[in-house]
Amino acid sequence: MSDLTLRPFFWRPTNLFPETRLVARTHDGIHEYTYDAFGRRVRSLVAALTDRGLGPGDRIATFGWNHHRHFEAYFGVPLSGAQLHTINVMLGDDDIVHIVEDAADDCLLVDPGEPFRTIERLWDDLPIERVVVMAESVPETDIDAVAYEDLLADHEPMRELPPLEEDLPAGMCYTSGTTGRPKGVEYTQKMIYAHAMMVMTPAGLDLSERDVVMPVVPMFHVNSWEFPYAATMAGATQVYPGPSPDAADLLELIEREGVTMTAGVPTVWINLLEHVDEHGGDLSSLERIVVGGSAAPADIMRRYDEEFDVTMEHAWGMTETMSIGSVSRPKARMDDWDRERTAAKRKKQGLLSPGLEMRVVDDDGEAVAWDGQSAGELLVRGPTVVSEYYNRPDATAADFVSRPVGETAGSSEGFSPSEKWLKTGDIVTVDEDGYLEVVDRAKDVIKSGGEWISSIALENALMAHEAVVEAAVVGVPHEKWQERPLACVVTAGGSTIDEPELRDHLADELDQPDWWLPDEIRIVESIPKTATGKFDKKTLRGRLDVVADDE
Repeated sequence: MSDLTLRPFFWRPTNLFPETRLVARTHDGIHEYTYDAFGRRVRSLVAALTDRGLGPGDRIATFGWNHHRHFEAYFGVPLSGAQLHTINVMLGDDDIVHIVEDAADDCLLVDPGEPFRTIERLWDDLPIERVVVMAESVPETDIDAVAYEDLLADHEPMRELPPLEEDLPAGMCYTSGTTGRPKGVEYTQKMIYAHAMMVMTPAGLDLSERDVVMPVVPMFHVNSWEFPYAATMAGATQVYPGPSPDAADLLELIEREGVTMTAGVPTVWINLLEHVDEHGGDLSSLERIVVGGSAAPADIMRRYDEEFDVTMEHAWGMTETMSIGSVSRPKARMDDWDRERTAAKRKKQGLLSPGLEMRVVDDDGEAVAWDGQSAGELLVRGPTVVSEYYNRPDATAADFVSRPVGETAGSSEGFSPSEKWLKTGDIVTVDEDGYLEVVDRAKDVIKSGGEWISSIALENALMAHEAVVEAAVVGVPHEKWQERPLACVVTAGGSTIDEPELRDHLADELDQPDWWLPDEIRIVESIPKTATGKFDKKTLRGRLDVVADDE
């Protein structure tokens, strides 16, 4: 039997859908070509890397946005036998230097513009000798670099690709590092194969060659939620939104290319909706938006559904699970449910992806009931879940467990001590239909008087108010109750609202006792975000002079 590698993923679209279009927004405008041309360029990239002695055992980093050259690197690097290491261009200088040093990258592919200027600024601290600028030419610089297009022009497409083994390291991504230094996570050829197949299936994201897919989730973040691989295997038309896309850029691409499916964090779709409200726009081609990173506000989901006939699908995942690990889509027997009942299901993180197993356990490691109320930490395992961190044996013991856990809800059966489960750090409930819902991160749940308060539930309830654009809730120390919730909200432009009104809104919106309500609600100009677009509660706590237990 052949090894499970990326070779069939590359073969299928270039041979069966050679005329299908690929579109990218770049610094120089819109670039269009086909899977056939993509295939030739990837083979030239493999030839160029091989000619420079790069292959198995080497790690090639990328530092750029979503465009066709980055997409080609997603295939050319692992098809050469080397490992693709995507680095987040939004990280701070210290984290970038740490990640490059820790990964010991052999070569760097970098975007022109701000990413290249960042590398120039940090150059003396980076242990990299070979640099390729993903452009037609190299900016004026003292760095010895080559232009990506010159690299390809100097090499004919390689006819016979190098042999690959399924256990070869093929991908690498670092965690966001919100509570400490980012940790490296490695993916093998087999893991990417398994995860892309999982994502492509109807039980995953249901991708086909009929789709026009625009992944807004950055390519520097967890394999862009596997879209570059899964959509390619499906033979779908792909649209890449380029450097720092704003709402106007995204709307233009949706209208121009007839995008049917897209994906990204909730703030992207909140901003797009605001842009359409103010300037108008045609979303008629759009069918689905996949949302991850945090929950989308219920009102935003409702508006996309009712006003534009666009379905927002919640997904859950982590760097350690190669991103997508669950998707919320109603089961067939729920087709005749009314809109309100269906919406209640869709707002959850959904059903676990095929190939994965999960357990939800209490502090003693015992399985909690699947009743939609009992909460515990989510544990997962499967062929796409890592069992260790790169270069971090100290982190492994805290994040992975190999102790008996109930094999089914309420069961006392255990599993082999040699099997590892990932401790996700997510506190979840699972309902009687098997749909998981993230209640909070373990580090963010507020423990008040011995009871848990979900910061996520409070945030979603606040953002259900039409005047609230963003909301973040953190726990602050309290002499009597240990912790109490404090909320920070950003209001829509021109909106006026005060704390008593928001408190009354929360009381009406939440089906919870009064002690859940925040002791204080602050109106702020902005809420800090991580490099992946999530609310940065670590930074927010610092601004509020609040120190979290895990810091």
